[in-house]
Amino acid sequence: MLHTFRIFICSPQNTKNPISYNTPAESLFHTSLVNSPFVTQNPNEAHLFFVLFPSDFSTRSIARLVRDLRMELPYWNRTLGADHFYMSCAGIGYESDRNLVELKKNSIQISCFPTPYGKFIPHKDITLPPFNPLPHSLPQAPVNKTATFLGYFRSYGDRGDGESQSSLVNDLSGDPEFVIGSNASDQLTHMVRLASSKFCLFFYAVDVSGIGDALRFGCVPVVITEGPIQDLPFLDVIRWSEIAVFVGTGRGAKELKHVLERTCKDGYERMRGLGMKASQHWVWNESPQPYDAFHTVLFQLWSRRHAIRYARREWV
Repeated sequence: MLHTFRIFICSPQNTKNPISYNTPAESLFHTSLVNSPFVTQNPNEAHLFFVLFPSDFSTRSIARLVRDLRMELPYWNRTLGADHFYMSCAGIGYESDRNLVELKKNSIQISCFPTPYGKFIPHKDITLPPFNPLPHSLPQAPVNKTATFLGYFRSYGDRGDGESQSSLVNDLSGDPEFVIGSNASDQLTHMVRLASSKFCLFFYAVDVSGIGDALRFGCVPVVITEGPIQDLPFLDVIRWSEIAVFVGTGRGAKELKHVLERTCKDGYERMRGLGMKASQHWVWNESPQPYDAFHTVLFQLWSRRHAIRYARREWV
């Protein structure tokens, strides 16, 4: 991949200003890609085509962009966009316009994690891991650590936690084996709690941006969700069942504690160690490094380059 993978960027001709995005992860991916050797100026060398548009592009503008690609270049029509990819943090829904239908159904979508319900197609789409705000210069947790708490939960009271989360948090707050923090906690306190807890709790519907931090500090993520999660980052790379615990929202504090205690007896240290190794894939660097988030996203794109095969030829 590092030596042969090539991407051609298709950008809107009427965009004079630099492409702008709403999230740091999108901006870092775009900046890293355009400054990388993976980009080619010769479309005949490309394995994939990046349909480039800013976050504030309307669906009508995106449809017009795809229409122009169809009319002005031969590459879209030969696969109906299956060898193209685009980036949209919130994802694109199902629209009636033919151009948007082909973009949504055929092209690879790169969206933010988690992606809104109904805007992610598991067999082809990819999610970006959230940008990690913690300083990367800090060391990881030691391989063999003595945890003070069984579980740690960082509450986001300003994000509409919901009845199920509030009930669970209230039940856990009185248990000395659990520590409940708030979003207002300073970063140092947050890191200490990550490093001193066996498990870190996340509600999928509220906030899962801290999963990468938890993995890095040796705190096994526990994701509380209403159903199966199809948009986890790096599903082609990471065996999530080996590094995280997934439980339903209907479980109460007693049942949750039983699950965690059982996990402690059944290979917890292996799960923790694999998670710490996997945490490198969640790190965004201004200058990309091997196995970081940028390269892992590219690997997922590279693995999809032969989803649709076509005869290579020169186009005039």
